[in-house]
Amino acid sequence: MIEIMHRRRNEDKFEAARQRMLKWDLKGRDITDPHVLSAMIEVPREEFIPDSHRSQAYTDGPLPIGLNQTISQPYIVALMTQELRVNQESEVLEIGTGSGYQTAVLSKLVKKVYTIERFSELADSARKVLERLGISNVEFHVGDGSSGWPASRLPPSGCFDRIMITAAVPEVPRPLAWQLVDGGLIVAPVGGRSVQELVACEKKPDSLVGKTICDVRFVRLIGKHGFEQ
Repeated sequence: MIEIMHRRRNEDKFEAARQRMLKWDLKGRDITDPHVLSAMIEVPREEFIPDSHRSQAYTDGPLPIGLNQTISQPYIVALMTQELRVNQESEVLEIGTGSGYQTAVLSKLVKKVYTIERFSELADSARKVLERLGISNVEFHVGDGSSGWPASRLPPSGCFDRIMITAAVPEVPRPLAWQLVDGGLIVAPVGGRSVQELVACEKKPDSLVGKTICDVRFVRLIGKHGFEQ
């Protein structure tokens, strides 16, 4: 009985924190898409965070998840999701599964998420959390995200409607641009090792045309078409 009461107290605490996040960190800034706001409330961020930092689940800042990787702050997750402009028919490629939190948020809004993670430990952990939450429209791959999704496992259309890169890149990797449908969008932090610009780019027949959203700081995407180790 004591254990049940303790669990309910924690659940109530996290629910109150989620509501504060919604009011102050999301609606209180520039997150206006009702579908994004709904997904941010529905996905329990605390489930994706190590026990050592679980009490900070709804502070608006990044937190460590191991292997020198982080879970992005809630505002940035919501902002990138809003800028991606997805719908229920979208097939989305996510580069950098990490904790799986961004993956879960996207899964609530799209037809399917294809996600690539360099570290098998993180991919396995994210897969377990998503399974526990009953999320089934996600396909995982462990490998070099900068090189894109394996050609043998592409969606039937051969391309993705949207691509989100959740780690810093010096420029949008060409293999990812090739896997984006014409008219599709890619959202990514582009720049140097310490500071980047979050950009949203639309694929035209012969180029990517983008806009800058804000300055950000992300861990680097290590890979053939990303940063060197």
